Amino acid sequence: MSEGTGGTGVDLDERGWSATRSWVEQGLSGAERIDRVVRLRGGWTSQMRRLDLRGPDGGRSLVLRSFVKPFYVRHAEGLLTREAAILRLLAGTDVPAATLAAVDATAQYCDHPSLLMSLLPGTVRLDDQGAEERAELLARQLVHIHRLPVTASQRPRTYQAWASPDRVTPPAATERPELWRRAVDVIRREPPAHQGRFLHRDFHPGNVLFTGTGADLRISGVVDWVETSWGPADLDVAHCSTALALLHGVPAGMGFADRYVAAGGSLDDDGAAHLHWRLLDALGFAPDAEKVAVPWRELGRVDLTAAVLTQRLEDYIESLFERYA
Repeated sequence: MSEGTGGTGVDLDERGWSATRSWVEQGLSGAERIDRVVRLRGGWTSQMRRLDLRGPDGGRSLVLRSFVKPFYVRHAEGLLTREAAILRLLAGTDVPAATLAAVDATAQYCDHPSLLMSLLPGTVRLDDQGAEERAELLARQLVHIHRLPVTASQRPRTYQAWASPDRVTPPAATERPELWRRAVDVIRREPPAHQGRFLHRDFHPGNVLFTGTGADLRISGVVDWVETSWGPADLDVAHCSTALALLHGVPAGMGFADRYVAAGGSLDDDGAAHLHWRLLDALGFAPDAEKVAVPWRELGRVDLTAAVLTQRLEDYIESLFERYA
């Protein structure tokens, strides 16, 4: 998570966090102690906190991820165990990921399933200004992630679809029901054959940190590796494309695949196959993309109302058909 994403000082001795605080402190070095705790904005699946530490050698900060929502608590063991393994794997690469400090995936010692990691520099940037420059860096970073060499034993789990034909819910006020029926029909078919790649699986602007401006703009961190999977590169590109369309408008979402290919990435040459992956992702945001809108609004994008997101999602799906069908 980013330093300076905001929040207020809170006390980890507040109700429900005393055991987690003890677990963190037992793993600290020397005479270090937790000096301040800051809630980090922008998360949806988990609560994120920055822990500012003080000790004889000065200060440092860690990030604590804790699952508190019942659904994620039930799945925490798999999610956090996976993220811990991926962070260990990435430690030997030049992907800018956090360093794992500790994990308690089953809440054996903590109040909630938790993972402790290093703090990465930079901030999440979601403004329209500079979006094109950031998209170029996002595309290059994603190509790099997909090229990571992993052995058969290091491969993460096979991807899971986040939409299914029988569970897609179109927006209640849609004036394009046929568009939704057509899109659902596409994902009713068997998934296209594909070459497996190492996928972040939740790669989008909200999970990437930036530093600098202009010519000095850089990606300083990629976070949230709990969904890392093995599957088609098209699916990671699809997820980032949908997010860009919702954040910045349909052209931003439609152009990301081209940026990815220009950066050296490889996507399915068959338009129908690529369309399948793009719609499989886009339909997972229905009916109103509120899942992503809440943290995005917390980070300043108050313009992203349900109505705006619904309009952009439908326009994006229509544009996908126009280009790839």
